[in-house]
Amino acid sequence: MNQTETHPSYIALDHWGDYLEENTDGRWTLEIYPNETLGAQAEALQLVSDGSVELAIVSGPQLENLNKDFIALNLPTTFDNIDHQMKVLAEDEVVGELFNSLRETNNIVVLGGFTQGNRSVYTTFGPVETPDDLNGMKLRVQESELNLAMAEALGASATPMAYGELYSGLQSGVVDAAENNEVSYATQRHYEVAPHWSQTNHLVGLDYLIINSTMLDSMTDEDREIFMEGWDEARALHVELWLEATDDSIAQAEEDGATIHIVDETIFDEALEPLVDQFLTTDTQLEVYEGARALSEKDVE
Repeated sequence: MNQTETHPSYIALDHWGDYLEENTDGRWTLEIYPNETLGAQAEALQLVSDGSVELAIVSGPQLENLNKDFIALNLPTTFDNIDHQMKVLAEDEVVGELFNSLRETNNIVVLGGFTQGNRSVYTTFGPVETPDDLNGMKLRVQESELNLAMAEALGASATPMAYGELYSGLQSGVVDAAENNEVSYATQRHYEVAPHWSQTNHLVGLDYLIINSTMLDSMTDEDREIFMEGWDEARALHVELWLEATDDSIAQAEEDGATIHIVDETIFDEALEPLVDQFLTTDTQLEVYEGARALSEKDVE
């Protein structure tokens, strides 16, 4: 995994390891390698596929490279919030077939995911109340076709840039804005060079937990039940830790001089809606997306 030992993902996985060791009398446990010790996500994914590593945390674009249908869960408009996201990931009728789609081709099963939280826009110049406020501004995004289109839909000029270069990019004016969750904004101290955070909540990010399918199939029924029970606990703990970290991050950013701007999220939702027709091009993608939206309380209202 690419996070540190203090990150909610590491803490939740460590808890899962303790749960497994205790409840299987030591037959199963987890040995966690933080800070990309085993390589970047693309390398970790390959290690899981060939069985050198049993589990890994990877981002959506990594799985899109293997099966384009995963884009249905990575669109800005798929999830309303973290609660909705977790509800969808637990609904086998919506994600079950997709999560098993890499079993035959890559020897991988997706067990579920950890939220990356709500992503919003932050800038060097002031609040972003509508996409017009980003007109002509350079917005840093992760390099993918979807992220480039998302930046354009938000009104900005899409500028791919390595995450490690973003602080200096904002500081020097190479980019005017970026988008991420509150935890990353605070831990990387981006508020020092981009002190205006606009609560656009335009995307609920997602990391996937993948497992080598041969290893999963080797478990006894009893151990597999314990394994999945422990995973359910880890996922719930992660959400709890993430929400706490989000609150702490907002408080830290404000204390150190950032301004939090509350804006009308629906304006940005409407701007991003055309991405659905642009990127969902197969029946499976539409089925997964519509299944996710069907679990939205917002749509029920």
